[in-house]
Amino acid sequence: MVMADTIREKLTRGLAPMSLEVIDESHRHTGHAGARPGGETHFRVRIVATAFEGVSRLDRHRMVHDILAAELADRVHALNVSARTPGEDTAAS
Repeated sequence: MVMADTIREKLTRGLAPMSLEVIDESHRHTGHAGARPGGETHFRVRIVATAFEGVSRLDRHRMVHDILAAELADRVHALNVSARTPGEDTAAS
């Protein structure tokens, strides 16, 4: 399975997001630490979920990292996370 699909599936199952974007940015990190041939090492996640209501920014990131712990321990070197509530997402638009 492609890593982006695994990330998408696990976050969907764990947080039931209203919106979720998983972007493989590995190509931008070729030659950097953690980069491997074939990519799938550096990702950007933009997630909007009611599960983040009343949760600090740090704890939102922890929630995402906990769900993806196996991937972060193995193949994913870097994960850039934007975790927002539906209200925050509407205010930003």
